[in-house]
Amino acid sequence: MEQSDPSPLKRFVQAKKKIGEVFEQLLVYVQEGTQFVKETCNNESLENIADKTQLDEIEEYTNKLSTIQEVLARRHMKVAFFGRTSNGKSTVVNAMLRDRVLPSGIGHTTNCFLSVEGTDEDKAFLKTEGSEEEKSIKTVNQLAHALHMDESLDAGCLVKVFWPKTKCALLRDDLVLVDSPGTDVTTQLDSWIDKFCLDADVFVLVANSESTLMNTEKHFFHKVNERLSKPNIFILNNRWDASAAEPEYMEDVRKQHTDRCVNFLVEELKVVDRAQAPNRIFFVSAKEVLNSRMQRAQGMPETGGALAEGFQERLKEFQSFERSFEECISHSAVKTKFEQHTIRAKQITETVQNIMDQINIAAAEKRVASLEEREYLIDRLDFVRNQLNLLIQDIKRKIEAITEEVKGKVSDAMAEEICRLSVLIDEFHADFHTSPHMLKIYKSDLLNHIEKGMGKNLAFRCSHAVNASVQSSQQDMMECLKPLLPSAAQNQLHMLIPSRKFELSYDLNCATLCSDFQENIEFRFSLGWTALVHRFLGPVNAKRALMLVDQTLPLTAPSTPSAPAAVQSQNQQSLVQEELMMSMVNNLASVTSRTSMSVVIVGGVVWRTVGWRMIALSMSLYGMLYLFEKFTWTTKAKERALKKQFVDYATEKLQMIISFTSSNCSHQVQQEIASTFARLCQQVDITQKDLENDIQRLTDKIQKLETVQNRSKALRHKATALEKQLEDFSSQYLRPQP
Repeated sequence: MEQSDPSPLKRFVQAKKKIGEVFEQLLVYVQEGTQFVKETCNNESLENIADKTQLDEIEEYTNKLSTIQEVLARRHMKVAFFGRTSNGKSTVVNAMLRDRVLPSGIGHTTNCFLSVEGTDEDKAFLKTEGSEEEKSIKTVNQLAHALHMDESLDAGCLVKVFWPKTKCALLRDDLVLVDSPGTDVTTQLDSWIDKFCLDADVFVLVANSESTLMNTEKHFFHKVNERLSKPNIFILNNRWDASAAEPEYMEDVRKQHTDRCVNFLVEELKVVDRAQAPNRIFFVSAKEVLNSRMQRAQGMPETGGALAEGFQERLKEFQSFERSFEECISHSAVKTKFEQHTIRAKQITETVQNIMDQINIAAAEKRVASLEEREYLIDRLDFVRNQLNLLIQDIKRKIEAITEEVKGKVSDAMAEEICRLSVLIDEFHADFHTSPHMLKIYKSDLLNHIEKGMGKNLAFRCSHAVNASVQSSQQDMMECLKPLLPSAAQNQLHMLIPSRKFELSYDLNCATLCSDFQENIEFRFSLGWTALVHRFLGPVNAKRALMLVDQTLPLTAPSTPSAPAAVQSQNQQSLVQEELMMSMVNNLASVTSRTSMSVVIVGGVVWRTVGWRMIALSMSLYGMLYLFEKFTWTTKAKERALKKQFVDYATEKLQMIISFTSSNCSHQVQQEIASTFARLCQQVDITQKDLENDIQRLTDKIQKLETVQNRSKALRHKATALEKQLEDFSSQYLRPQP
């Protein structure tokens, strides 16, 4: 009875499915890793955490994995049957397939290579080499049978036969059986091996038990052994049913064949050890097994027909061959088809994992460095802000002190210059004429002279000290602000302080200040009525008295206004006269109370003493004095009088603007120092802004680095999981089971 245990070939199918799933996950993982490395590599803010070499390496893995996936999808177990002509190779294949799929018969029948693999379709078909056209399975005899020479193919060609998987359980497990022409009919052994044998997992040497191993068969497998490392070889001694005719020699013949085959496998090929070699040698009758299985498929007893004695033992040995063959090919195919790919997958996974580790370590190092740098910048920003606030308060106090100092200096200097105003005016020389036009020009030039002269004198007295004070304060501000700035800005800081010498602008504006000056250069006799009135009554009362005299002169003239208006005018004049009389009485009383009364008494005494002659002499002297003063009242005298009047007038006006001018100068100093400090503070503001931008940049960079770390860790964990799956696959399918 045939064994009903699950076929060992299922192991290859399971392994293929498993490794396919692993490689599918690995490809997705590598693609994800490629995208991650590309994003990291292209992100300049991360400062080349991942380099181009890593990206090229991982991108290359993507292409390799895609290729490996395609190869794995096409992978199948392959067993190649070789032997001399008419040894029953095709019959053995048909017996395993349980149907007459391949042409078989007496003599040289198989003219080319035939591969049999399963198809999911319901009908069988075939394809010739180099063509995708599906041909009827009935044409296989015309194509592959050596007797049909007119349509036969070359011995080195391959015909692919696709047999429905539903008809043969063996083909459901990705098994491909390759039948070959006899090794004794061609000299193209090397090309056969290169074309059909390098990817074979198991070789089956179908020998004829009615003869012995031939050198042609040995020669072929010696060449196979040269190309492949310890190929898996089974030896089937076919047509063993012939031994039933001579049962007395059966065991001796069996032993003879076994010894010869063992020596061939162990001594010549050295593919197995002597203990395992007998397990690779079988004695079968493929024709009997094929007929039996086809009868059973038709519902007939499998022992029916012309079956030689000992059939059951031969059937069991054929089944034992199939079981051993399936176990061997399954293990061999899994190892040969998947081991190198598994090793390559482990290498790729390990390499990608190392790349993720490198990126993670680099990101961690840069993140720590960025955190430290950000912490330093935050402390630096707090220091700059606090120091700037303290400096602003300190500089304000210094500016106030300097402005007060400048205000005092300018005020004192201006007061001194006002005292020396007469000297400054005496220094003025210009053409003087009493005509109104010339006087206007003269006074304008005099005002300009005073403006320039006082400005020059004030600058001489104050500017040097003020400039030194301003420069000193600017240098102090610069030295105080230097520690708050980066070194590059410190080197450029001196450019913010004006290189020019600071000069105060003393805007006295004399033209406007003295615009209402009215000179009085008319001749005035020193002992005349007006002079005496001014001397005795004082300037204010003398002016009022002179106005009264001017008003009383027209009273004697006839008037024509109406009576009420005349009466009103007389009343007003009376009031003025009374007020004047009261003033004169008060002044006379004042004179009498002092020395004037004495002068009058002395004058009366003189009159009575000297007489009229003395009085006439006095009047003569008085007249001569008048003439003297009249003739000495020249243009120079008028100029001196004007200058003297202007000194008195300008002194009074300039005294009024001392406070304003000193305040204006102090304001100029304040503006100069404040503007310099503002420019310096602007650099500090720029530094603060740069620090804030750098802090924000580092914060963004830290977040990106954290994301890179998290993603690299996640990808590393995926690599670890894939390594675990690959290790499980190796343990389950590639390593020897205990």
